[in-house]
Amino acid sequence: MVGAATGKVGMREKMMDGPPRTIDLNADLGESFGPWRMGDDEAVLPWVSSANIAAGAHAGDPFTAVHTLRRAKALGVAPGAHPGWPDLAGFGRRPLPFSPDETYAIVLHQLGALQALARGEGLPLHHVKLHGALYHQAAGDRCYADPVVEAIAVVDPALFVYAPDPSVLADQARRRGLRVVAEGFADRRYRADGQLIPRTEPDALIRDLDEACRQVLTLVGHLPGVARPVATIGLHGDGVEAPRLARRVHEALVGAGIVIVPPGAAGE
Repeated sequence: MVGAATGKVGMREKMMDGPPRTIDLNADLGESFGPWRMGDDEAVLPWVSSANIAAGAHAGDPFTAVHTLRRAKALGVAPGAHPGWPDLAGFGRRPLPFSPDETYAIVLHQLGALQALARGEGLPLHHVKLHGALYHQAAGDRCYADPVVEAIAVVDPALFVYAPDPSVLADQARRRGLRVVAEGFADRRYRADGQLIPRTEPDALIRDLDEACRQVLTLVGHLPGVARPVATIGLHGDGVEAPRLARRVHEALVGAGIVIVPPGAAGE
């Protein structure tokens, strides 16, 4: 298990050497729609530096997205699009066999919608982070990665792409000239090779907050199987403990001498 072999003290001492390190802390938000409530975005937003806002396919609606954008703007949180498969019943976590053309249209539609809503609030869209099954399918298969990358490049090639790294998605994004931000998770367990344990397995989720913080400090130092350093830590806003987790992870990073800012922030 990632994080079990490295203690907080040793990692903190290591991170305090040299200039302060920066890290992004992101959360999947805006996933409520209509009368259906998902998560507590208001309690999570103060502790993160970037927000992945659902675009209405796997969850979310225009009103929720606008509200989340307004709160992000007020708190100085960088807004990003969080496109997923059009699968409300499965919350976008079921792998679906869409063709490359369908994948391109599905992602382009969601990016365009979030970009328009963000512009309406006077905000530039900052990044893209895929959701659920689409995230994993694009990470491992060019049939999904290529149309996703093309859609991002069409909407705005300056957008950051949050992705597991190395992965097919990260490789194809770089080949297209997009800026990749390597992501690790606070609330998901990893295999020894650095791959996420699938949600279908009983130990895939980290529910203990202390364990999550230990893993985060390990991730920002070194992730086994991943050559490039993790640059953003992801949280799932739909978890019951998401607000407490966001605060605890924020405090653990600050306590380790790490500055929490979104990618591309001035002075980073």
